[in-house]
Amino acid sequence: MQSTTTTTTTTHALKEWAVAVNALEQGKTIMLLRKGGIREENNRFTVAETEVLLYPTYEHQQPDLLKAEYSNLVQPVASGWHPETIRIGAWAEITDILPVSEESAVRGLLPYHIWNEQFVSDRLKWKPRQPIYVLLLRTYKLPEAQIIAYRPEYGGCKSWIDLASAIAIEDAKPVLDDAEYAQQVTTIRQIANLGLMH
Repeated sequence: MQSTTTTTTTTHALKEWAVAVNALEQGKTIMLLRKGGIREENNRFTVAETEVLLYPTYEHQQPDLLKAEYSNLVQPVASGWHPETIRIGAWAEITDILPVSEESAVRGLLPYHIWNEQFVSDRLKWKPRQPIYVLLLRTYKLPEAQIIAYRPEYGGCKSWIDLASAIAIEDAKPVLDDAEYAQQVTTIRQIANLGLMH
């Protein structure tokens, strides 16, 4: 599953809880769960970009929605707080977007992400007619983390932003090798597809 990217720099970034970004960078997960907070056009789910820098956020992290091994990594911050500088340590290729509506399938995915059953339950109940979207990300660590200045346009409850300056992504190394990533993707697809067969 070699990345087919020919891009050498990008400004596109996906905002996600810092604890989730760290888990992706460390190869502890390849999965993000989203429901809303993603740009929708004509009421259709849309991923703005499939190759994105991973931009860590702190404001809305909630330890009580994370598994125990991740909840103690979160330091709650005041509403509206943001760091003066942001560390960008990786980029990712979103390889799969899997809509999942069946509770059994969503629960079957629990071992593969960082959130707990409370989070999953809350997500299922919110806008119940809309599926949870499972994003699978092939993460690449940058040769050297880049430190960028925070800008007001990066704030707010949006998932997709463009940075003021491009960051080089060439020579980044995949966190997981091809075989390991492919195996996880296959397993997760199988669980997600169980939810489509009902």
